[in-house]
Amino acid sequence: MIWAAIIATGVGCYLLKLAGLSVPPRVLERPLVERVADYIPVALLAALIAVQVFSDGHSLSIDARALGLGVAVVLLLLRAPFLVVVFGAALVAALFRLLF
Repeated sequence: MIWAAIIATGVGCYLLKLAGLSVPPRVLERPLVERVADYIPVALLAALIAVQVFSDGHSLSIDARALGLGVAVVLLLLRAPFLVVVFGAALVAALFRLLF
């Protein structure tokens, strides 16, 4: 049963890519389509971050990961370099887990 799901998913991904390649260029050059296409990766990344930070199995969880995300947001707003943001968030989350 699992192999049927894997094969069906592979075929579905291939057909989706084929459908994307068959869209006429005049459709893709519309300003609205370009704007939406620019925001899709941002929305997907935000959804992945939300799931990883605020979930624990099948339940909602607020823990050190949320604090680390908050620190990352503050550092990004302060325009800190990316490595500083990553290490700062990891350090704060690790210290919070260590102390509490």
